[in-house]
Amino acid sequence: MENLSGGGLGHLFMAIFLHNFATFMVIPAITDVTMSALCPGRDECSIAIYLTGFQQAIVGMGTLVMMPLVGNLSDKCGRKALLTVPMILTIIPLGILGYSRNRTFFYVYFVAKTLTAMICEGSVHCLALAYVADNVAEERRASAFGVLSGIGSSAFVCGTLFTRFLSTSSTFQVATSVAVVAAMYLRIFLPDSNIDKKLSAPLLSDEKQKIADSDESSRAQILQPAKTLPSLHDLISLLKTSATFSQAAIVAFFSNLADVGLHASMMYYLKARFHFNKDQFADLMVISGVAGTISQLLLMPLLAPALGEEKLLSIGLFFSCAHMFLYGVAWSFWVPYAAAMFSIFYVFATPCMRSIVSKQVGPSEQGKAQGCISGICSFANVISPIAFSPLTALFLSEKAPINFPGFSLICVGFAAMIAFIQSVMIRAVPPISSQRISSHCTHMEA
Repeated sequence: MENLSGGGLGHLFMAIFLHNFATFMVIPAITDVTMSALCPGRDECSIAIYLTGFQQAIVGMGTLVMMPLVGNLSDKCGRKALLTVPMILTIIPLGILGYSRNRTFFYVYFVAKTLTAMICEGSVHCLALAYVADNVAEERRASAFGVLSGIGSSAFVCGTLFTRFLSTSSTFQVATSVAVVAAMYLRIFLPDSNIDKKLSAPLLSDEKQKIADSDESSRAQILQPAKTLPSLHDLISLLKTSATFSQAAIVAFFSNLADVGLHASMMYYLKARFHFNKDQFADLMVISGVAGTISQLLLMPLLAPALGEEKLLSIGLFFSCAHMFLYGVAWSFWVPYAAAMFSIFYVFATPCMRSIVSKQVGPSEQGKAQGCISGICSFANVISPIAFSPLTALFLSEKAPINFPGFSLICVGFAAMIAFIQSVMIRAVPPISSQRISSHCTHMEA
């Protein structure tokens, strides 16, 4: 932990903590704000569900294009420069609701949030992962990614707990101020990423052809400049060159499909089913966040070296399925609180999947690889609200074909189960870069 907090990483963790604190603290309040603006005095509002789903689909289509672009540009222009953009854009929608939350300002917020989220949604986390991968050796990346996720979880806990004791108006005002501080801290203190070219070899550098050529020709090809913009060919090359990367991509799609479906439906479901409000949402998120923080900061650094990322990924996805099913069949108000405790295990999934991906590419392609995975997740963001928002609205309305309010959450759980089944098929293999380097050495000896 000490080695993972010094220098640039320490400043990165602080900037990410402040940014996540600002973005997470408004989550418990946004459902009440949306319902008050669109359906005052009601606990069920199909318009709010559809509007939220529409926003997620639009944002998903935008990030599907932007994430690979942002990740690849960060390989060329530096992580710090690209991190600055989403951190500044995040301030705008928070400031709008900090000023007013009436219907007119809500629609202004809705448009601003949709446009800015196309760049901001997932990009801070994606670029932070690439920054960590630049500065941490392969054998320690799972723990480092776990610490980064733990920082996010701790910000989640602090932000939602802080919200518990604030009014709705104060929540957005404080969030805006903290977002401004996060952007300023990043610009002042974070050094740009120092990519260590010795950590691993590139995946997309056509090394297979270089090995077949002379050593002099190989070095000449290695020195060729990379393309500025990502392409579909890059993603296809990643998927074809590494079976592990392909499997991780499938896991990323279905697990994100489930996560987005859960988060889009859960709060509307809990409000309609058990009349939850901002304070209950905050309590639920604090429980989940505390369990996840303890797990990522204490358990994961110990378990990752012992069990390996592949096994931890499967464990995380199994408990992800379990807690989604438990939400769907909740028979009393306390069941969601019990399900939230499962986060002590399901938080393993994302950092392990990202660590597996990072080991398949070289240092000059971390942004590209993480951006491609984020792009796949963004595609899931498009599909998920289209699939699950109508189900949620239907089964929470009076026109539901059967009395099963949590039906959409059960469907979400099945999507997570597909990701779990795929994760079981991933086998621990040496990083692709190591395999190529070994093959290259064997060729040179011959």
